[in-house]
Order: sequence, then structure tokens, then C-alpha cells
Amino acid sequence: MTEPLHVLRASAPRRVFALGTQGLLGLLLLWLAMAQPPEAPGWRIVLLVLGVLALAFALRGWNRSAAGIVLRRDGLWTEDGEVIAPLDRIEAVERGAFAFKPSNGFLVRMSAPMERRWVPGLWWRFGRRVGVGGVTGGAETKMVADTLMAMVNGYPVPD
Repeated sequence: MTEPLHVLRASAPRRVFALGTQGLLGLLLLWLAMAQPPEAPGWRIVLLVLGVLALAFALRGWNRSAAGIVLRRDGLWTEDGEVIAPLDRIEAVERGAFAFKPSNGFLVRMSAPMERRWVPGLWWRFGRRVGVGGVTGGAETKMVADTLMAMVNGYPVPD
């Protein structure tokens, strides 16, 4: 295993706010389904399902966003050892204002698709695109994006 160049972690206040808001949405949907049920029973089921899903995603995001993203010489990995984007598959790194990317984050375009994955608030991967950011700090994420961009373009990166 190569040494990490940088570890990108979720900002604690942003993590609490983002996933707390998602959990609150789930609780409000469940409360609405029980306290003020719609007349049509189908809509009550929809509210219950959406409320449970919002709570499940908030809990999953809370547990999964505790592990950071590690930038190594061979690509992006999670601290748990899961590969996010191997360097040999990365074609480009986009940080522009009009890039479809997470808040305070960047987008990685890869040469070949990988399995879909999503860690709410931290990173997602759909097909050939990987989005990194959301509840991460903007300055740290910019540094990781710039370093990764330099690695992709073949520039030497200091230890």
C-alpha cells in the first residue's frame, strides 16, 4: 500500500447539519403520514416509505462519512481500503463553476465505468463519473483536486 498524500475528512459541523437535516426530513414525513394523513391511502404509504428512506440514508451517511477519502499515488481510496478512482483510469479532474459536482467538491472523469456507489455527503460514483465533496471543507478539497489534477497530467508530486 502506498503512503497517503492527503486525507480528506468531512467537516464535523457540515456533517451534523447535512445529515441532521436529512434525518429531520424523514421524521417530518413520518409525522405528516401519521398526524395529518392524506385522504388517499396510497399517499400515506408514499409518505411512510419516503420518511423511512430519508432516515435510513441519514443513518447510512452518518456511519459511512466518518471514514475519510485518501489521496495516494495510485488514486483515490477510502480509509477503509475501498478504491474510489484508480489513477490509471482517471482522464480528467473538473472543478469549474459549471461542472456537475458536489458542493465544495470536484468531479473526476474516468476512462471506464465502475460499480455505482454513494456515501451521502462525501462521494458518489455513477458510471464514469466520481463526485467528491459535499460536507468536506472547500480549501482541503481544492488542494486534493489540484494535486490529483497534477498527478493525472504527469507532473511530479512531492511527498
